[in-house]
Order: sequence, then C-alpha cells, then structure tokens
Amino acid sequence: MKYTTTLHTVIAVASFLILSYVQFFLLYNTYELKNDHYFFAEKRTITNEYLAAIRNDKVFPGGGAILDRYVMGHMQQLEKLYNHNRPAFNRFSQQVCDSAFRDLRRANNLDSLLQVIMQRNRLNRKIQYASTIESVEIAFQRDRYIPVYQQHGSYQWIDPHIQTKAGIRVGGTLNDLKVNTLAKNIVVSISVAHTYRISFSLYIDTYDRKQTILRLMMPTFLLSLLSVGGVVLLYFVTFRNWIKQKKLSQMKSDFINSITHEFHTPLSAIIVANRTMQNEKIITNRESLLPLTEVVQRQAERLKTLIGQTLEITTMNKLSLQLQKRSVHHLLDDLLLDYRLNATESNVNLSLHKNATRDVVLLDPFWFTTIILNIFDNAVKYNARENKEIVVTTFSDRKFLHIAIADNGIGMTSEVRRHIFEKFYRGRSEAHSRVKGLGLGLFYVNKAIDSHRWKIDIRSAEGEGSVFTISIPLSD
Repeated sequence: MKYTTTLHTVIAVASFLILSYVQFFLLYNTYELKNDHYFFAEKRTITNEYLAAIRNDKVFPGGGAILDRYVMGHMQQLEKLYNHNRPAFNRFSQQVCDSAFRDLRRANNLDSLLQVIMQRNRLNRKIQYASTIESVEIAFQRDRYIPVYQQHGSYQWIDPHIQTKAGIRVGGTLNDLKVNTLAKNIVVSISVAHTYRISFSLYIDTYDRKQTILRLMMPTFLLSLLSVGGVVLLYFVTFRNWIKQKKLSQMKSDFINSITHEFHTPLSAIIVANRTMQNEKIITNRESLLPLTEVVQRQAERLKTLIGQTLEITTMNKLSLQLQKRSVHHLLDDLLLDYRLNATESNVNLSLHKNATRDVVLLDPFWFTTIILNIFDNAVKYNARENKEIVVTTFSDRKFLHIAIADNGIGMTSEVRRHIFEKFYRGRSEAHSRVKGLGLGLFYVNKAIDSHRWKIDIRSAEGEGSVFTISIPLSD
C-alpha cells in the first residue's frame, strides 16, 4: 500500500485519539483515587467524636429516647395488629414511623454537635452533612425481625418529602450521598423479644470538594496537557519537515528531468551540425561551413551556461561579491544594447527611461547584469502577445535608486508571486507548461538581491503584466 500524506494523517489522528483516551483514563482514575481519600483524616476524627457522642443512643444525642417512645410505646398494639390484621398493622406501623421521623427531624441537634467537634479539634474546613435512617425493624420474638421501614420500599403513610433513595433524611443539606462521603453506618439492635433494630448513617463532606480535588490535581493535569501538547508539536514539526523533504525530493526529480531535456537540446544541435560539417561538400564550401560553426559555438556556449548554473545550485547559499561604485545608467545602456543584439525575438520592444537624478551605487557588475538579464528573459518567455514590451524606468529619492522593469506579459497570480523566488519553482498554468526552463532565473535574482542587501518588489496581476522594482541604496 502506498504511504501517502492522507494515510500519515489518519495514523497520526488515530494515535492522538488513543493517547488522549489513555491520558483521560489515567486522569479520571487519579481523580477517583483522590476523591476516595479526600478529607479522610478529618472525616475519621469527626466520626470518632460522633460515635462517642451517641454511645448508647441512636442517630444523634437524644434520638434514642424519641424512637423508644414511639416504637416501644406502641409495641403491644403493633403485635396485636400483626397477629390479627396485617393491613391495619402495615398502616399503623407506617404512621408510628412517620411520627417518629417527624420528631427526630424537629429535635435534630447534629448541626451544633458537629460545630462543637470542629472547634474542639481545630478543624477549619467548612463542612456539610446528611443524617439518614435506612431501616427500622421490630421483633416480637427474639431475633425474628419484621421490617416496618426500608429505604427502597414504598410507604403510603410516611411523608414522601422526607423519603430519599438513601433513606429518611433526618437532617443536613448534603446531597451527594455516596460511599466516598459516608462517615459511618450504624446498626443498633438487642437480642431480646419486643425490641427494634435501626440502621442509620452519617454523611460528611466539604462544600468545595470537587474544586479542591481539581486544584490538587492541577500539576498532574498540566503535566498531562504538556505531554500531549509536546507530542502534537513534535508530530507537527516532523510532518512539516517530511513534507518539505518530500517537496524537495519532487523538485530535485523535476530538476533532473528538466536539466536532462535542456542538455539534450544543445547536444543534439552540436551532433547534427558536426555530422553535417563532415560532409565533403560542406567541408569544401566555406560559406556553408561558417553558419554551422556558429551553431556549434552558440550551442556550446549554451551548454557551458547550463553546466555553470547546475554547479552553482550547490554553491549559491551566499554569493561572493566584488563591489564597485558604478553608474547604473551606463550599465543599463550596455545591457540593453547587448540584449537587443542577442534577442532571438525580433518583436521585442525594449526601452529605457532615465528619470533618476542620482545613479551611482555600490554593486557587483556581474551579478547586477545577471539580475537584469534574468528579469528580461522572464518578461520575454512569459509573454504571449505579438508585440512584447519591456520598459525600464529609473527614479531616485533621498536614499534609494529605484529600477522598475515593466512588461506586458501574462502576469502572475498571488500563488505564483508567493513562490516565484523559490529554487526550481515554476507555475502550473498552461502558459508556464509551454515555456522550457529550470525555474532558476528568479532564484538567482533573489539570491543576488539578498547578497547586495537590496530590496525587490513585485506588482502583478494575471493577464496584465508585471513590474519588478529594485531598490538600491545610493552611494555617498
């Protein structure tokens, strides 16, 4: 299967999701662990004090007396109804429990008891609690208990407002009645006849439990976030570098294909010309021989230029400049004269407007010539008009000499403008595909501009030509 960027992205996304899930699972388990052990020492202290306060009592100090008054006070009547009228027993037992529960809620003193415990033990946490009754059972015979209330049952004659999933709420405002907030569950019973058994619980928690746990977990959370972020950043950098390497590899492949074609053209011309010159009729005819030698000369020079450009690709990271003070107007006059003489296009109109009042600058004549000629070549190659126009205009201000080279060619899109100075870059339009080249001309231009520490600006629109403006600091 071919390894593509899409497959790479899919694998990366899948790996990221798996890593995120593992991190979430570890963080969740850490939270649950801290949640289970949160407030453990304080809760144990409060629980021990609470158990001491209700020793030989039920639910809260004084709660046992209330329960005894209702349950033990109606024990004979309850037994009679149980033996002779079960429906009446169910109704009456619920009514007894309802009355006992109401009195317990009214007499609840756990708020003051817990406040005293907190102060005595110097506990500064703000807590909330819930006191519940889970079950009440009576025994007419020893150890044979009959349930009259259980937390998961349905009871018509008990106030529904005090019934919860955790049982009868006697007091407190805590709503999160879970194992991690349970302080103590107590079952009180006596192994005798005519008694009752009761199960009740105390739940304790702080008001800011979740926020406190999250604060405690913040270093772990940040470390996890940084690790995931680091992996994502590492992937992004690696993927970007891989894309660059892949693009560079493709560009090198395109370069090899292009340079092979470029070398083939002059070599073929030289071979054909040489074969023709070997003809005896041509050898004896000087007038026929001279044009062929000129062909060989021109194509040899072209081949030499191509070889030089190919070698310079690996050595052009920084140019070695031979700077001189020169008149740009004089250089441009010579350049335009040579270009007109050597231009293969007879329909190129090349003009120069010297509007600059100061034109002496510090430059390397060879690389200045390379800059101008490469821009000229591009203006001619990427021009589909019958009459090609190149207008060179100079103008100056207090600090800079500006050279504007305008053409009436095919122009450039914004995409082409962004990449025009990249090595081997060539546009992908149909017009670009018809033009032969290596995509090195403007790369050389940009390198020479950067080495001189000049500036170059491009204004261009598709179908409307281009203007290259070079800004050169004036020499003192």
